[in-house]
Amino acid sequence: MFDAKSRSKLGVRIFLGFVVGLLGAGMLVYLIPGQGTASTPTADVVAQVGDDQVTVNDVRTQLARIQTQGAIPPALQALYAQQVLNQLIFSKELDMEAQRLGIQVTDQERADRIREMIPTAFVGDTFVGEDQYAAQVQQRANMSVPEFESLINEGMIEEKFRQLVTGGVTVTPQEIQEEFRRRNEKVKLDYVVIKPDDLQAKIQPSDADLNAYFEKNRARYAVPERRTVRYALLDMDQLRARTTVSDEEVRNYYNEHLDTYKLPDRAHVAHILFKTVDKTDAEAAEIQKKAEDVLKQAKSGKDFAALAKQYSDDTSKDKGGDLDWIVRGQTVPEFEAVAFSLPKGSISDLVKTQYGFHIIKVIDRENARTQSVDEVRPMIMAAIQAEKSQQASQQIGDQIASDLRSGGRVPLEELAKKYGMTLGETQPIEAGAVIPAVGNSPEISDTVFRLRPGDDSQPIQTDKGLVVFSLKDVQAAHQGTLTEVHDKVLADYRRDKSVEMAKSDAQDLATKVKGGADLDKTAKAMGLDAKTSDLVARTASVPDVGPLTGLPNAFTLPNGQAADPIFLGANWVVYKVVDHQQPNPADLNDKTKSDIEQQVLQGKQEMAFEAFQKALDARMKQSGELKVNADNLKLIQNATQQP
Repeated sequence: MFDAKSRSKLGVRIFLGFVVGLLGAGMLVYLIPGQGTASTPTADVVAQVGDDQVTVNDVRTQLARIQTQGAIPPALQALYAQQVLNQLIFSKELDMEAQRLGIQVTDQERADRIREMIPTAFVGDTFVGEDQYAAQVQQRANMSVPEFESLINEGMIEEKFRQLVTGGVTVTPQEIQEEFRRRNEKVKLDYVVIKPDDLQAKIQPSDADLNAYFEKNRARYAVPERRTVRYALLDMDQLRARTTVSDEEVRNYYNEHLDTYKLPDRAHVAHILFKTVDKTDAEAAEIQKKAEDVLKQAKSGKDFAALAKQYSDDTSKDKGGDLDWIVRGQTVPEFEAVAFSLPKGSISDLVKTQYGFHIIKVIDRENARTQSVDEVRPMIMAAIQAEKSQQASQQIGDQIASDLRSGGRVPLEELAKKYGMTLGETQPIEAGAVIPAVGNSPEISDTVFRLRPGDDSQPIQTDKGLVVFSLKDVQAAHQGTLTEVHDKVLADYRRDKSVEMAKSDAQDLATKVKGGADLDKTAKAMGLDAKTSDLVARTASVPDVGPLTGLPNAFTLPNGQAADPIFLGANWVVYKVVDHQQPNPADLNDKTKSDIEQQVLQGKQEMAFEAFQKALDARMKQSGELKVNADNLKLIQNATQQP
């Protein structure tokens, strides 16, 4: 029988539609199998697994299911499509392998799992009937009964393979010790971060340098088509300013929205937080002592804001611990109970919550009440003005559109005079450019670059108002001259040269330090700043460097030895190890051992199952049981678009 964790995973797959899990270096997206592949034309097949097919439409169907849970970012669509395809193929490979090995899900196992997933399908031991069962599956899983039961069968087959593959995986005491050491050993570093961006100002190329760079990279400096447009803008701010609001309108709006102006009990509070999250009992006890000492200082009259800035572990420390106004239900219960019971101006004793120990100061308190019409009059007037001006804008837009349809081209000057619009003209702009004077709208660029000389556009609503464009001039795309693209060439030259300079400086600095030179003095002589880190673990971050996982040799180098320079995304880093601290064996208690053992075991099991998957995939490719259509594989790059 499979454990609750495995059943929970299947439940997530059914009721959410997909789960993204990290399996070693790969990512699998668990999805519901597609329908109708047997009747799909061969031309649409992406992969053939034995007698089964995976089609472009199958991939698109699963991506559509994912989209119902939240939009897929455009930059990740191709990745999601590929992972969907991988999982659909793997499901069919597992089915073939299960048939080969005689692995199957019995009717009783399937029935037991259905009872777990849809317990309301049974009243006692009596089945509620096919119609009610189908309705419950549709309601809870949003799929048909055949889909639901197919998914259950697929999930249980995978569970059986997981148990076969990973059942013998164990964790040795030595592995626990090594993982404990890996997580808890710490190093202190002297380091220098060499940033290309900081070097750009030092790069002053000659005209000859720029000309040579331009000639070498001429293809990068084609000038796209540019257009100059005139425009007439109906500014919403000006339209609102011209909109009048009567007292009667204010009073009516107030009465219609009276609930909006009811204020609940609220308290203006500040706090000092001493975090105990992920701390041992011994560490938490020390933190409590520190909190009690700060509490004595606060109650003795020392400035609360100064204490918060000095001692608090919360981001509010920069504001002296001020959390502004809070209402009931906004904070954890323990915090709320104190905040709404203390008198104004008082300071609490230590308050223990899931985050740690708090010292709370109540700055002010207000009981529940309804704001008067005079208090909210400015807000009401603004709301009515916005509504009335939006209606007026819509009406004017319709009138302008009617004028343009009935009278052909209408001079912008005439439109501006008739509707109180402002005239303006842009500099030559490229496609996609923003025109700040008229506001933002996705329609602007497309409209401007479809206009013909002399044409007027239909009115476009932007976040700033209503705008009509008229095309004045078109500059055709062409190969740019150095004069035209001088600023871009200069910026590119400085960027490229600064990267080269940073690498050269890093190599030079590392060579000198490895030869015995002092890192701090040598860095200063080169115009660079050397820094020293705290004692930090592998997962901790170092300022300007990031997580120490980016410096793989930091935990293997002897004290005092410098590493080779390393490039971290944008900057070069030169460092040497100052101190290497091993963890305290006494901290490896039974609970810690158990936690580490479980986490290491899960990691090894996932790696084992991923290796099994890769081996199965490779074997089926070699035997010809798995064939992938390379041409149709490209189609899944646009798999979110329905055919």
